[in-house]
Amino acid sequence: MPFLLAAAAGAIFSCTPVSVWDGDGPVKCEEGPRIRLEGIAAREMDGTCRRGHPCPRASAEAARDALVNLLGGSRGTMRTGHIQVRYPTMQCRSAGTSYDRVVASCRLTDGRDLSAAMIRTGTVLEWHPR
Repeated sequence: MPFLLAAAAGAIFSCTPVSVWDGDGPVKCEEGPRIRLEGIAAREMDGTCRRGHPCPRASAEAARDALVNLLGGSRGTMRTGHIQVRYPTMQCRSAGTSYDRVVASCRLTDGRDLSAAMIRTGTVLEWHPR
């Protein structure tokens, strides 16, 4: 699905995850979109937290690895530092955009909400921007 269609708030789209950057995304989809997971905040890969976001105690690497594990485990590391994953196609719902990413909630194939599953790992915090 082209970025503009996936980016429209409320749009439902498919995402077959192929790589992960950090604990709240972006998750790169085979179909094209890059997803920033809705409703959570993780540390940035340099260890900092974005201004106005909650700051989890867990390291960026721990959050990234938790997301990678939920998406089938690591299949290698790209030259860019992104971790390659292989996971079946998820269904996602767009909440709009942030930078060049689609902010979305996604359902794992077992029906769990991916953001809620990340909160349960203890590596990210719930966050809803105002």
